[in-house]
Amino acid sequence: MKTNQKGFDIIIPVYNEGINIVKLIKYLISLSKNLSKIYICYDFDDDSSVIAIKNSGYAVNQNIILLKNFHTGPCEAIKTGFYFSKSKAVIMYPADDFQNGLLLDRMYEYFLEGYDVICPSRFMKGGLMKNCPLLKSFLVRVVSFTLFYFARIKTKDPTNGFRMFSRKLLDSVSIKSTEGFAYSIELLVKAKKLNLKIIEIPSVWIERE
Repeated sequence: MKTNQKGFDIIIPVYNEGINIVKLIKYLISLSKNLSKIYICYDFDDDSSVIAIKNSGYAVNQNIILLKNFHTGPCEAIKTGFYFSKSKAVIMYPADDFQNGLLLDRMYEYFLEGYDVICPSRFMKGGLMKNCPLLKSFLVRVVSFTLFYFARIKTKDPTNGFRMFSRKLLDSVSIKSTEGFAYSIELLVKAKKLNLKIIEIPSVWIERE
């Protein structure tokens, strides 16, 4: 597949985000100098995210692309975005994240230095996870601890879906996961097996109310 030479693409899975998605697009564009295209991946035509974008000025922006997913669910949305994206670096970005926009160009700099997976981490020094329900926080931390120390996954936050991947990795493997954000762990494992370069950087996650 032909790729863009410069910049990165962003994939955003959505589910009835409404006007929030328009605000997020504006937020991301305002903070990155290297952003190429944003792919909004949705399950059904009446999704309020789709309607909000079509009613906004972004409806005629050729760099904001609406994609109907091949199959339903966030994992399938991400796979659809990966398929249509043409940049050499691709970021999966959460639809409700207004905290980490400043990380985008920094992640791209690491990509240009030769890293194939750039992992924002909530659990390394400088990272933060806030307002997360107690049970969810406990489970995420236990899984992350286990994968980092026993499976030797090269990030302390392997369950975080927010991540940058190189086209080199995406073209070298096929994603078998079909549920949730399992694709993220799968790609980490496959990148490790291919001896590709992985790095993590601190990030913030504030749970949506």
